[in-house]
Amino acid sequence: YLNSCTWGWCIVPGTSLQKKSVEKSCSQSELVTVTDNVLTETESSMKLHPRETKLIDFREKLYLAPLTTVGNLPFRRVCKVLGADVTCGEMAMCTNLLQGQASEWALLRRHSSEDLFGVQICGAYPDTVARTVELIEQECTFDFIDINMGCPIDIVVNKGGGSALLTKPMRMKNVIQVASGTTEKPITIKVRTGYFEGRNRIDSLITDIGQWGASAVTIHGRSRQQRYSKLADWEYINQCARKAPDALGVLGNGDVFSYLDWNKHKSDCPKLSTCMIARGALVKPWIFTEIKEQRHWDISSGERLNIFKDYVRFGLQHWGSDAKGVETTRHFLLEWLSYTCRYVPVGLLDIIPQRLNWRPPSYFGRDDLETLMSSDSAADWVPAGFSFTPKHKSNAYDRAENG
Repeated sequence: YLNSCTWGWCIVPGTSLQKKSVEKSCSQSELVTVTDNVLTETESSMKLHPRETKLIDFREKLYLAPLTTVGNLPFRRVCKVLGADVTCGEMAMCTNLLQGQASEWALLRRHSSEDLFGVQICGAYPDTVARTVELIEQECTFDFIDINMGCPIDIVVNKGGGSALLTKPMRMKNVIQVASGTTEKPITIKVRTGYFEGRNRIDSLITDIGQWGASAVTIHGRSRQQRYSKLADWEYINQCARKAPDALGVLGNGDVFSYLDWNKHKSDCPKLSTCMIARGALVKPWIFTEIKEQRHWDISSGERLNIFKDYVRFGLQHWGSDAKGVETTRHFLLEWLSYTCRYVPVGLLDIIPQRLNWRPPSYFGRDDLETLMSSDSAADWVPAGFSFTPKHKSNAYDRAENG
């Protein structure tokens, strides 16, 4: 409005557009008086209602889940090459972002290949989330913001964030409302079925979530109490999808590990927008290719090694090729290897496809490299004199030689 007045135009709500001569030399007090009157009357009406914000159509798109530690920018680049359509940055804590922690802001960085990209944040209180959303909009390039309301980790839950919000529906409402009211970009949320198994389940809120301002909700088919101890409850996910209003997209998450899993979930509930892929992509990132080409890819050890080479190249580009960059790239590569060792080649399976909850047997591969890639001992992955313990408790965690 300052610019409008400077060039001789003012918009007065409730009246016709009137041309007014305002000299460029008008005093600061005059400008403040004019703009204050205009802003107080029009600011609220100019702001889009949450339900009017731009929506993202997730239908049929292959969505790589936000993955703590391993879902870094180089890994997302690998998944984009292999067919992922939607990517999302690692979960960033609102308090850390507001404190200006560079390492936390780095989680929101986007690569140019990520043509549909979201950032994920986690906060416990509406004012914290609102300020964070405001800063992200100023500093970052993204297509949507996902709010994590399902993280089961104790350090997050004990501070009131993640799945702790599932026990406080009114705070959930306030967080979603302030976030959607702060930005015109779509707001999505990620939840679990509930905090405790069988209690205060998310289906009781599914009709309200869209009215609060969320454009989509991803439901991980386990409660916080379950963690990963049982298979994801897809029947419950489908029940929520059928119950959701048409304007609210519902995405399912849990145990998708083949194109057959993808096809089954989509056919069981046509109202489901898409399936988010998390651990399945960590174990075999070529799952996106399999889904798009509708086949089981009996990938060779050489092809898998080339994927790791791409990751290393992307890592050195992202973190730098100096000593520090090499160390960082190596560290995150090893974190990823603590998942990829779970993969059993299609050509060696008695039952196809492999299931995510199966404990991989020890086996001899079709060549030495394939055998080495199946090792769950970190000692086989690292150079002499280098120690490593995976952050996440995967199969590679409990061996003595891991340190």
